[in-house]
Amino acid sequence: MPHGEELNPTLLNNCIVRPVLYWFSTVSLFSMGWKTKGKMPDIKKFVLLAAPHSSNWDFVFFLLIIFNYSISVHWMGKHSMFKWPFKGLLKRLGGVPIDRSGKGKVVQSMVKAFEKSKALIITIAPSGTRGKVTKWKTGFYHIAYQSEVPIVLGFIDYKQKTIGIGPVFTPSGNIDADMTSIKAFYAQFSGRYSKRSITD
Repeated sequence: MPHGEELNPTLLNNCIVRPVLYWFSTVSLFSMGWKTKGKMPDIKKFVLLAAPHSSNWDFVFFLLIIFNYSISVHWMGKHSMFKWPFKGLLKRLGGVPIDRSGKGKVVQSMVKAFEKSKALIITIAPSGTRGKVTKWKTGFYHIAYQSEVPIVLGFIDYKQKTIGIGPVFTPSGNIDADMTSIKAFYAQFSGRYSKRSITD
């Protein structure tokens, strides 16, 4: 986890690698019968939600869509993911190891990262896990609100085989009302395992 420093560039910052990854993602999504919807907003700094999250496949489709949109994003993942021999690659793909035992420290560290960065997109799965959940974690909201950046609602829908970018949401500080509005948007989408995608 970064201690408030500006995060390192990802593979999508490389002008040679970027078109290769775009081609790969376009072919992959087409061959699997998936389509993209929406467009990435012209905003330099924001929190990008990834929901619903119920399967390891969500991460694969997440990578495909960021390749397809050719955007450099960072994503938070539990630190146990970042093991040899994939640790280096995951970090180059934008991964930021998170120790979930330090909840408050994670929020403050990401807020400092936003403060120090001229452009930064942080992707967070609000469920916090691909397993069954009864309540979303609110860390993403506190990071966005304290950093004074918007939340962009990214989604995946296995029923319609669609993955894309939804509206831009500006947190008001009324977390209960805002979370209700955000969850209402996601109610229309189906995760791979819908029973794990509870958004109450």
